[in-house]
Amino acid sequence: MFQCCINPSILSADFVNLEAELQRIANADAVHVDVMDNHFVPNLTLGLPVVQRIQAVSPVPLDAHLMISDADRWAPAYADAGVASVTFHAEAAMAPVKLARELRARGSKAGMALRPATPVEPYLDMLSELDMLLIMTVEPGFGGQSFLDITLPKIRRARAAIDGSGIGVAIQVDGGITEETILRAAEAGANVFVAGSAVYGDEDPAAAIDRLRAAGSKAAMAGGSAKP
Repeated sequence: MFQCCINPSILSADFVNLEAELQRIANADAVHVDVMDNHFVPNLTLGLPVVQRIQAVSPVPLDAHLMISDADRWAPAYADAGVASVTFHAEAAMAPVKLARELRARGSKAGMALRPATPVEPYLDMLSELDMLLIMTVEPGFGGQSFLDITLPKIRRARAAIDGSGIGVAIQVDGGITEETILRAAEAGANVFVAGSAVYGDEDPAAAIDRLRAAGSKAAMAGGSAKP
């Protein structure tokens, strides 16, 4: 059964009051934690010690998105810390299959992310090694960017490959997700949506999550990407 998941990004939250900000999204499916190293992307956010503290107080599981270099070396530590889902970038991994297997062996779901210009085709044969494929719909590094419609064909190709293989891999999209753009992304085949400004920029983040989830589910049904 199709499940539309909303994972708010705390990149748009008030970092001074982060524990309270997490409680405001208790109806989310997971909290999306953006880890940036100011090397793979031109921004610096937070690292493993802070992620561990977030995990200790979060009402929902953590979905860690590692926008860091040398993912083969650093990503397993997030799985060891008990993070529910760890996503590394294909562009930052020397041995993505080995890394995905290592994350799973350590108890986390394994996700792999692709920048907007990175084609999905070279990675289709490793879908069975993944729990989630993250297709970036903006260039990684900063929140508040506009959704890139040029990524929609890639989402459709990934959905067709996943459906054709019969493997239950989720497709996550991250960047510029609003109540309007979620319609196009869901119709194309995405089912996990990262939303930062659209959630934390609302007076009632929990209500914003509910609206996004309803919009995504309706669009998926209308577009035929929701399959029993």
